[in-house]
Amino acid sequence: MSSRRMLAIDLGASSGRGIIGHWDGRKITLEEIHRFSNDPVMMPGGFFWDTVRLLFEIKAAILKASHSGGAESLGIDTWGVDYGYTDKSGALLSNPYNYRDTRTENMVPWFFENVMSKSDLYGRTGIQTMNINTIFQLAADRLNRPWLLENADSMLFTPDLLGYLLTGQKYTEYTIASTGAILDAGARDYAWDVIDRMGLPRKIFRDIVQPGFNMGGLLPEVEEETGSTGAKVIKVGSHDTASAVLSVPAKDEDFLYISSGTWSLMGTESREPVLTPLSEKFDFTNEGGVGRTIRVLRNIMGLWIEQEARRQWTREGTKYSFDDLSAQAMASKPLQSLINPDDQIFATAGNMPKRICDYCRKTGQHVPENVGEIVRCIFDSLALKYRWTAEKLEEMTGKKYGAINIVGGGTKEEMLSQFTADATHKTVYAGPVEATALGNIAVQCMSHGEIAGIPEAREVVRNSFDVKEYESNRISASLWDEAYGRFINLL
Repeated sequence: MSSRRMLAIDLGASSGRGIIGHWDGRKITLEEIHRFSNDPVMMPGGFFWDTVRLLFEIKAAILKASHSGGAESLGIDTWGVDYGYTDKSGALLSNPYNYRDTRTENMVPWFFENVMSKSDLYGRTGIQTMNINTIFQLAADRLNRPWLLENADSMLFTPDLLGYLLTGQKYTEYTIASTGAILDAGARDYAWDVIDRMGLPRKIFRDIVQPGFNMGGLLPEVEEETGSTGAKVIKVGSHDTASAVLSVPAKDEDFLYISSGTWSLMGTESREPVLTPLSEKFDFTNEGGVGRTIRVLRNIMGLWIEQEARRQWTREGTKYSFDDLSAQAMASKPLQSLINPDDQIFATAGNMPKRICDYCRKTGQHVPENVGEIVRCIFDSLALKYRWTAEKLEEMTGKKYGAINIVGGGTKEEMLSQFTADATHKTVYAGPVEATALGNIAVQCMSHGEIAGIPEAREVVRNSFDVKEYESNRISASLWDEAYGRFINLL
């Protein structure tokens, strides 16, 4: 029976991990060997990622893997849209910006007025309009820091940049590139007309490769630092959601998923992009998936709102665990206060509890009076946003989905999984928690010839990890239906 060890480097917006995937020929087991914080830094000029520190931590993970038995390959997945520039010598030109930096606040209207219309951009790229999108970040660079573009030899998305710093090879992986509204959704290649109309130099955009592409070995100096493992770097589904969706343990071809964490990415998998008047009206995105699939989805603010509220309470002197917050929310009256999670007021860091209270006051609702009521408001509102998203997906695709698969760290919030079942009147299957790392390892297995394709990868996931089922509470159905009517008025 085959046996392999592979390393997944899984970088989230607040933390990163090195995880060994053990493959025994039938199942994947995961072993976390390294965990570290990912701390963006506010400096003169903006809000930046500490990319050099991330590289240091990745090397530390590879070294720990070498000490514990080695790894024959590794893959890197990260959040989407962000990137860095290198110059002709190969050095970083600047610390890469964090997508929550304020430099793009006015770029969306500028772009639609000066470059192309919203409909034209959507028709080419199929991407949901968000000011964090790569195309709007590039617009900010062109207007405010043109010397970066003038001196850049390449523009590399975060996982591509980190892969380059390990191997010296500059490639752009399809799933991560698809997040930024710079790809033609149908052709699965650069939308050169968009790039040209922006006045961006074509030379900085590197060849696009698909998940499973073998980048080769580590640079000699990296090998020396990390234990001379001989590991090859594999392009996985470099956008963490692409890796997470690969590990959705669905048996049917048609399914709904939520990749739940700081963001909630909710959608369905398609063979072709959905570029229709309805998808544009509802502002759904078409991002690339493993196997040249399309992830038709909505980016929903997700657990960021709770996480940022918790940070505010910590700043004020009280540190709650997430279990504490869930318990207080469960003890609170349901559905009395609602927010639109995707309102821009909740998009940036700051005093989230105050923003929620101000929002409820402004919209004539009960103003939350304590921690439990604030968290209950967040979870109730997310569940109702999932219902809205599911309904729009069914309207767009003409299909009826009986269940929702939730994967990722958000599955630890059992209350939210139950509320999702209650709000949508659908069965919810929650798990696996480590969906992104699993998808990362599964692509490496595919590259090694151990797994034949997407259906087999999902079968492996089902064999490897338990999934929890939540049924809709029919008794409370009318309460959720009434609340949904109020929620719709907030959108």
